[in-house]
Formats: sequence, C-alpha cells, structure tokens
Amino acid sequence: MKISQFGMKKINLSDVDKSYSGQNILLKLGELYQFESGIYAYGNLWTKLERAVEEIIIDELDKAGCVQVEFPILQPRSIWDRSNRWEMYTSENDIMYTMDNNFGEYGLGPTAEECATVFGSNRLLSYKNLPVVYYQINQKFRKEIRARGYLFRPRTFIMMDAYSFDLDEEGMQKTYEKMHDVYMKIFKRLGINIIPTVSDNGTMGGNQSEEFQAITALGEDIVLYDENEKVGINKEVLDFEDRDKYIEQSGIKDISKLKEYQATELGNNFQLGTKYSESMKLFYKDKEGKDKPFYMGCYGIGLGRIIACLIENNIIKDGEKIKGFSLPVHMAPYKVQIVYSEENKEVATKLYNDLEEKGIHAIIDDREKNSIGEKIKDCYVLGTPYLAIMGRKFDGENVEVEVTSTGEKKVVKLSDFTSLFQK
Repeated sequence: MKISQFGMKKINLSDVDKSYSGQNILLKLGELYQFESGIYAYGNLWTKLERAVEEIIIDELDKAGCVQVEFPILQPRSIWDRSNRWEMYTSENDIMYTMDNNFGEYGLGPTAEECATVFGSNRLLSYKNLPVVYYQINQKFRKEIRARGYLFRPRTFIMMDAYSFDLDEEGMQKTYEKMHDVYMKIFKRLGINIIPTVSDNGTMGGNQSEEFQAITALGEDIVLYDENEKVGINKEVLDFEDRDKYIEQSGIKDISKLKEYQATELGNNFQLGTKYSESMKLFYKDKEGKDKPFYMGCYGIGLGRIIACLIENNIIKDGEKIKGFSLPVHMAPYKVQIVYSEENKEVATKLYNDLEEKGIHAIIDDREKNSIGEKIKDCYVLGTPYLAIMGRKFDGENVEVEVTSTGEKKVVKLSDFTSLFQK
C-alpha cells in the first residue's frame, strides 16, 4: 500500500484518548469514521485486519466440521413472534432496531436464533442429518443506550454467530464442549490471552452459558479465575440469588483461591436446549418417524472487539507519552513499512515491489513533501510491526530495520530482505 493513496491525516498524539488510545489514533487518522455514536465506517487497515481475523475463525470452524451459511440481516417480526422474543427485544429490553411499512414489521438482526431455527428445520428433516453446526459472519445491530469504548460497545458490529442442532441433551453438551475447544484454538491463534468463565444466559434463554474473556485493563467486566484449575466465573453472578448454580457449573471448589482480572468479553456460548424448536414448533423425525425438538446451542465471537483488543493491548509508549501501536506480526496486514529519503526512491520502490510480488504485504511512504523523520513517526500510528529505513546514511546495500514494538534495531542486507520476512 502506498501512503499517498491511503489519505493519511496529520494528527497530534499529545491529545490522544488515554483510555482507548489505539482506536482514537485510527479515528484521528480517518481510519475509523464515526457517523454517529456507535456507528462507524472502517478504512483499509481495519478492514484488512478484519479479514485476517475472519480467516482464522473460518479455518478453525471449517476444520471442526461446521458449515458456513448466511442469514438475512432484515428479519420479519413473524419469526420473532413464534419464539416469543419480539416484545422482549423491542419493549422490555429495547435492543432491536425496528421498522414498520406497507410490507409489515421488521427488525435489524441483533442475533439470529430465529432465522437459524427456521433455516435448520427446513433442511434437517431427519435424525440422520444431525448433528450439525451452521455459522455466519455478518453485521449485527443493537440499541446500545450508551455506546462507548469505540468498537468495544458500538451499535453496529461484525460478529461470527453459530447455531448447533443435536438429537438430545447429551449431543448438545458434546457440541458445546467441542465449540469451547474450537474457540480456545481460535483465540490462541489470534494471540489473545483468554479466560473462559461461566456466565448468565440473559435474553438467549437456556440453562448454561460461557463467556470468553480477554484480559485487558480496558475491560468492563471483572472475572475470577483459578490459574491452576483453569476455571473461572464472571464476578457479577455471585450477586445472583441462584449463585450456587453458577459456581457448580464452573467447577470452582474454593472461591478464595480465585484471582481477580479486569477483562472484556470477546465470545459467548449458550446451551439453548429446546427453547426455540419447541416455541417455534420446528422438529425433526426420529428413528420411529416421530416429531422431536432440536436441542440447540448458539455461539458468538465479536470481530470488532477482537481487533480493538489487539490494537489497545499493543500500545507503544515513550515514557508516559503515547507513541502509537504495533500489531503482532502474525496478525498485521502489512508486515513492514518502508521510509526513504528522496535520493533512495528508486531502490526503495524496487524493494516494495519485490515484497509485494512475493506476497509480503508492505507499506511504502511515497509522500514527497514529508521529511524522513515525519515518515518514521507516522509508522507507529499504522501498527506496522517492522520499519525499514533508507535515509541519507543508506549505503545502497544495508537497510536499518526496527521492531516497532520494542525499538530494537538491526541491519539487514538488501539481498536478504525478502527472505527475512518469508521466514
């Protein structure tokens, strides 16, 4: 990517939001554009990072035998009435955006249990078709009373949501455990430290749910975790009247041994039981040809929150001053940023083209009126993990390379440059 095509705005880092520095930098750059509170457009860097997250999620779900589909974002009231959730989502909790016209009443999907149940029952006619897990990645809409934290709590966001169909409760439990393992693999590949915790089912219904909490100082939740036993619980459920149920589900034996962490929820899994198949009267045929309700589960991962977490957890500071952020190299859409003085333009451009031809995506700062010092400074606000400097001291052969997260520098021969990044 050429900076001249990026449309990069000049920003002042001295007044960056200290709570959400990384996302605020992107907002100042124009990489995030806020139309209204909680409603954003995304620039090139965010969109590329989103694709990288998607690829990992899709790869792990596909390896687990899940089936990718796509449900409508615009959902008719009729299917929500069948599950008895229309009033819950539009009146009691006021979560869903709705519209009413001469075609009828509709909602912009905050989730898709109703769509998934109707879709699944139309295809999964027999016990022979089960079990199955359908998943999609698309936009969701929720009426957040107070949107905050940029992409930690917006009003529109991209989410992976999956829906499982099983013969019975035992099968549902097995799928639930399988999806737990899939999620842990996903977050490990993303490089995010996750604490799985027992939580409340809320408006989803069902008997059991699990949150996947990322440790971050920006988190709104407090989780309690036993590092030895690898069991955790959301602290809020300890205030519930039925707290003992949650403690039992978590497998915690001694609450006094739990350590407290500040965290934010990146994913959530629910055992739904027969709540939707029975309320919507959608069934499959068992071996005797009798109608039986599906045992279902639902599973969600917020892509925007993942990206926000990756950015905010990798802030670069110079003392107390915010310098920028540096993305983990395995997630960064652009691995290296090339800056050069004007006399080295030709060799820098050739290096950039060589990298791109070998599938190593890079950024080249081709702005003519900016000094090399300004170009170096701007590297840190794009999250690029490596910086290649070809300034006036460049001898035509040896390139100074900096690891932006640590400031560590080394010299790499131009002839070895692409092989360094291929490794």
